[in-house]
Amino acid sequence: MTTIENDRLSSATSYSETRTYRKVWDWPTRFFHWSLVAAFAGAYASNKLGAAYFSLHLFFGYAVIVLVTFRIVWGFVGARHARFASFLKGPRSVLHYVSAVGRGRHTRYVGHNPLGALMVIALLAALGAQAAFGLFGDDEIFNAGPLAPLVSKDASLLLTSLHRKLFYLILAAVFVHVAAVLAHVVVAREPIIRAMVTGSKPSEFVPAEETLRSSRGAVAFLLFVAIVAAFAFGLRFVPGAQVDIAAF
Repeated sequence: MTTIENDRLSSATSYSETRTYRKVWDWPTRFFHWSLVAAFAGAYASNKLGAAYFSLHLFFGYAVIVLVTFRIVWGFVGARHARFASFLKGPRSVLHYVSAVGRGRHTRYVGHNPLGALMVIALLAALGAQAAFGLFGDDEIFNAGPLAPLVSKDASLLLTSLHRKLFYLILAAVFVHVAAVLAHVVVAREPIIRAMVTGSKPSEFVPAEETLRSSRGAVAFLLFVAIVAAFAFGLRFVPGAQVDIAAF
């Protein structure tokens, strides 16, 4: 659901300590978000630390795959504002949003706005692809992904190259995402960083009927455990795979 504001961005509502808040983001979505940030940062840091930390790099790569898989499934069975159906819009909605922002008008969305929704999909696709490509990678020196033996040498080298190049695309997308978030906080005065930590937004941004009633935590927990178990089982028993047990 959207609320069209006719106020200019510069006259957005100011903060007040007396604000009341309504729940928007469920805790599984927030857990996913910050865990993915940590996994991406950990994968980058462990890669920079060198070959001796390859097991740690694998662990973070596995975490990215599990988290992205979880978020995709959660987009269909999760809580209200986490579902893709609640925030993925068609081209007309995207153009309307861009046009409104370009005119200095603020179109508020309880969950993701149309451009933010596209960024969610782009990052999920890019991070998932990068991590999956890494499973088949081979640095031709010390380390190789657990599924590298399942493809030809040429295919492995190609996937290794894509794995590395995708990092820069993802990094650029992350910078754009962070810049957009800061713009919303500073210019539009929307506390969206706080909302992704606490799960709540000021009540003037969230109609009462849009308030989240349940995080569906039990469903999220069982789903997450099932994905971890399926992924670990799959890697362990794929014929020809060379799994680094230390990465688990």
